[in-house]
Amino acid sequence: MYHDSSRSGFFSLLVDVRGEKRQSSHRLADMPAVLNLVDKTRDTWMSQAEFIRPNRRVVNLARLGLLFTDLDTYRIPALAGRTPDQLAMSVLYFCAEEGLPEPSVLIYSGRGIQAKWLLDGTIPRQALPRWNACQRYLVDRLAHVGADPMAKDASRVLRTIQTVNSKSGEVCRVVHVTNDTDGQPVRYNFEYLAEALLPTARWTIEQQRQEQAERVKRKLKPFLLVPGGKADHLRGFSGRQLAWDRLEDLRKLAELRGGVNEGSRMQHLFWRLNFLLLSGATNSKQMYHEASALARELDPQWNSRSQELMTLFSKAKAYESGERVCFGGKEYAPLYTPKNDTLINLFRITADEQRQLKTIVSHAEAAERHRRREEGRRRAAGAVDRQTYESTSLSRQKPWETLGMSRRSWYRAGKPVVVEPETSPCVLPRTKS
Repeated sequence: MYHDSSRSGFFSLLVDVRGEKRQSSHRLADMPAVLNLVDKTRDTWMSQAEFIRPNRRVVNLARLGLLFTDLDTYRIPALAGRTPDQLAMSVLYFCAEEGLPEPSVLIYSGRGIQAKWLLDGTIPRQALPRWNACQRYLVDRLAHVGADPMAKDASRVLRTIQTVNSKSGEVCRVVHVTNDTDGQPVRYNFEYLAEALLPTARWTIEQQRQEQAERVKRKLKPFLLVPGGKADHLRGFSGRQLAWDRLEDLRKLAELRGGVNEGSRMQHLFWRLNFLLLSGATNSKQMYHEASALARELDPQWNSRSQELMTLFSKAKAYESGERVCFGGKEYAPLYTPKNDTLINLFRITADEQRQLKTIVSHAEAAERHRRREEGRRRAAGAVDRQTYESTSLSRQKPWETLGMSRRSWYRAGKPVVVEPETSPCVLPRTKS
């Protein structure tokens, strides 16, 4: 329903073999053959996301095709003892009560319910912070029906259908499918789901940013209004996206340089892991697993020393517990939140390299990008650049003809100025070469 064997990438299986969990990763192209070989009498779990490497760590994420929650309904006394079909009807009822879109499919895991919202396509790794925000919201809204708060990350594996749950002896199976008009499982546009689930819709945030920029231009006090007192969700989402983008920028920097030399490997690993933790894509419990994946990305033969990451580990735990650090009268997260200039100096990022990065850029590069955006916006509105305007404007080329005069008479008259009609195109300021 959400993995396509025609795509590039990998998926992972986790199998319980006599009490020992064994993991394997396979190409998506091999999925039909691999699933046919699965021993259905054993507990088997499958990754929900797809990955760029044969390792299901979130740093290797390629794409996602669904949202999901793992509902431990057996932990809720009011739902204990219900049949799988009754549990499915209860989950649908509670989703409606919470104003959540109806899940595309409900799967009985042997003791609880997996609720899955299929997407009409996939979203790339760049959208992970927004996806995480949607996942957190779903878990929060369905906590009263047993939503597992630990089963919401992109590297999660869920029990595979048609395999046995050894704890109950039940077979994992589909118990409900919400069909669309064509009789297929309903699929949702990710932007629609995000706007339906997140406290502040993306277009609202963009609109407020534009309004705030206009107020700054007019020297009015800037403000940002978030409906319903949900400011924490908005700020948290924005900060997580920035952290994820900085992680991606450091990976891009290594790619531009053809790799990372031995003396800089730990520096790259430390800061990548710091931004990964800040993005909310992983936590302190998974930190060292993600660190191993990042280390192999830097150098497949490198075995990073975990002792050098102990400080980051302690800061990650403080961050997760909600602690704040006070400095200069302001509060900050316990993890490191450096300015762009700090990162540029630390990694010696050149101006040419900055042009290919997304967020780690100097003030000069940021100003240049703003200028280009504004120029593009004015061009889209119908403006032309000054050079084009002057080369095509009749009044600029031969003003005497516009005034109905000869060239000689125009000079004798003292070169009178041509007043352009009100319908003349607006002119872009002359740009520096």
